[in-house]
Amino acid sequence: MSILAKAVLGVLPHVPKPLMRVFARNYIAGETQPEALEKISELGRAGHPGILDILGEDVFAPAEAQAVVDQYAAGAAELARLRLDGYVSVKPTHVGLRISQAFALEQYSRLAAKLEPLGIFLRVEMEDASTTDATLAIFSALRERYSNVGIVLQARLFRTPADIRALPKGPISVRLVKGIYLEPAAIAHTEAEPIREAFVDCAKLLIERGDKLCLGTHDEFLAERVLPLVAAAKYGKDRYEFQVLLGVRRELWALWRGQGHTVRVYVPYGPEWKPYSLRRMRKNPQIFWHVVRSSLGMRPSA
Repeated sequence: MSILAKAVLGVLPHVPKPLMRVFARNYIAGETQPEALEKISELGRAGHPGILDILGEDVFAPAEAQAVVDQYAAGAAELARLRLDGYVSVKPTHVGLRISQAFALEQYSRLAAKLEPLGIFLRVEMEDASTTDATLAIFSALRERYSNVGIVLQARLFRTPADIRALPKGPISVRLVKGIYLEPAAIAHTEAEPIREAFVDCAKLLIERGDKLCLGTHDEFLAERVLPLVAAAKYGKDRYEFQVLLGVRRELWALWRGQGHTVRVYVPYGPEWKPYSLRRMRKNPQIFWHVVRSSLGMRPSA
């Protein structure tokens, strides 16, 4: 991390919340569920399906984790009632993985059971490498009982090709990302080009399995490499899509949608937006510079 980045990240916690909110408003839907649902509705009118995400992680109190599940269930019910094209995406530590793997599985199962009759999909998020084994175990257990669940995999981790091969029988909906967490060089790629190569290799493996490929990226160079693989496999539009972050590189949304691809937008909300944003920036300072460049109308680095 550069000296300038350290200095800026050191000051950010002391920036008044209203000022931080102005800075973050393009990337966070708001603090309340109605605000997030309205954003998903707005995106839908523009041709973009959505993903509902409640900001938060590292919950240690069982009642708090249960309340998070209840919030997601309520949001999913509203998605169904309003007939919005969207689903929910849930982090394992937000629903109690720090308490225990068994407790988190119980919460995911409770949510999946509520979502199934609504026809709403549930994505199991992936966090840092210390949680990968438990997250994959939770997902595998969920898939034994529910078909309306999918997973996220991070290309930067060396282990991911083996994790793909070990996934339950598919087809499975997999959100493939580069990986936001800066992991040690002993377990992960740390440079841009090897991460890109790993992403393409993982995409090939998922296509070979026949899984639904959700490309979580804002990197047009990756799109140029993966889309020919999708076309060669004769994947229809229902078998792949781009997934992007609210407010990030909207010019790519228009480009990809104009080419006939589905572009789904990740819509985060909640009162935890400030501490969440700060934690993310500390874990990966590149996020800070990405947000700054986007806020100034500058093209982000890929």
